[in-house]
Amino acid sequence: MESSDEGDQPSAAFYKAGLLVCILVLSCHKPFKIVPSPPKISKDSVLVKLPEKKQVPLKKSKKKKLYLTFDDGPNKGTKNVLHIMQDEQIPVTFFLVGEHVYASTGQHALWDSLQLASQVELCNHSFSHAHNHYEFYYQQPDSVVKDFQRSQDSLGLDNAIVRTPGRNIWRIDSLKFTDLKKSAAAADSLQKAGFIVMGWDLEWHFDPKTMSVTTTADKMIEAIDSTFSHQRTKHPDHLVLLAHDQVYAHSNDSFQLRQFIQLLKKKDDYEILLASGYPGAGKQ
Repeated sequence: MESSDEGDQPSAAFYKAGLLVCILVLSCHKPFKIVPSPPKISKDSVLVKLPEKKQVPLKKSKKKKLYLTFDDGPNKGTKNVLHIMQDEQIPVTFFLVGEHVYASTGQHALWDSLQLASQVELCNHSFSHAHNHYEFYYQQPDSVVKDFQRSQDSLGLDNAIVRTPGRNIWRIDSLKFTDLKKSAAAADSLQKAGFIVMGWDLEWHFDPKTMSVTTTADKMIEAIDSTFSHQRTKHPDHLVLLAHDQVYAHSNDSFQLRQFIQLLKKKDDYEILLASGYPGAGKQ
């Protein structure tokens, strides 16, 4: 009998059933994602540590130096200047005239008060103040030296800092300036005699007829700021201010002085020093 092929092979229905089962199985399982394992770190591996950022402290700006100096005392305005400076606790330098100390009992009493005051420096402004005849005065250098020496001895001053009457003259170490050349010989003679001659960078002007200041307190602050910013001082970052204490005898003017000091104290970029703190002025 001849054999049949249908008995040796699976039927078509069997194949279809198997294919269906495979589809169902595959559809019930989400495909998985192969995640690579992290690399192993050997014992010899070196970990690199990033450097920490260092906080650099802000540099404090260097304060500019300011020297408040008052000429021609003791006189009627000296007491007001002294009281204002003491109330506000500000150091101040007075350039004194020897004759004025002995001119009256009141002026001599002021001299005593100045000597006892704290944060006050007393310097030499000559004995005679040239009796206001400046041109003739500076024609005789030897007489100028004697005039300053007389004031130095009679007042017993403890420093060699002087200011010439009616002239803006500097003789401090290598700093040399003379506003009028005719006064140069007398200025050189003072330096040779051991005196330290200090002029000024800025003046608080006044009306000689009314003896009142011509510039308000806030305008003087602006003038100081401008002088520093334009580098118009004899020594960088050091400014000597000249004022005259007789001007502050009246209440309106002394008010301007007090307001000036209070405005100045609010500025954090200035430091107020005595004249002996000026570069080279402390040497004798």
